[in-house]
Amino acid sequence: MASNISLRNLVIVVLAFFFAVQGTLGAIECEHLSQDTCAFAVSATGKRCVLEKHVKRSGEEAYTCRTSEIEADKINDHIESDQCIKACGVDRKSLGISSDSLLESRFTQKLCSPQCYQGCPNVVDLYFNLAAGEGVFLPKLCEAQGENARRGMAELRSSGTVAPGPVKSVQFTAIPPESIEPAVAPALF
Repeated sequence: MASNISLRNLVIVVLAFFFAVQGTLGAIECEHLSQDTCAFAVSATGKRCVLEKHVKRSGEEAYTCRTSEIEADKINDHIESDQCIKACGVDRKSLGISSDSLLESRFTQKLCSPQCYQGCPNVVDLYFNLAAGEGVFLPKLCEAQGENARRGMAELRSSGTVAPGPVKSVQFTAIPPESIEPAVAPALF
């Protein structure tokens, strides 16, 4: 009986400490993060944080963290751990990411490693969406990465096993036929 009471008291103390720490840390706002924690962080509102470089009036380079318009999928109020940064082969001082990194076999090996792919959902979500924007399904790319990431990316783009890219609405305006000038073929000499 006495051990049940002490266990209950311990649980209450741990929960009280957890909520007190959570309350003192507050919600993550990108603009309040340092350059060492900005990249691969997600604000309390679910928007991704991005590191930006600018030049001060003195000519000195400075970095600031800003909130982007890109939303993370089911992740908010999160700063990526140092273990995930290392396991996934990403850099906290990144000023942006590019789909070109998915063509680098060393990067793809780290991204697709069990330590990253299964343990770092924030980084994987970010690159999953980046790959999808290029018409590539990240799990298929990870399957192909053992052979050759560049070839795997090209094969995935042409195989029909792709994730759909973002849909953009396009509006067409009719042009009256009388306003169209006929094309003139170049003279051949």
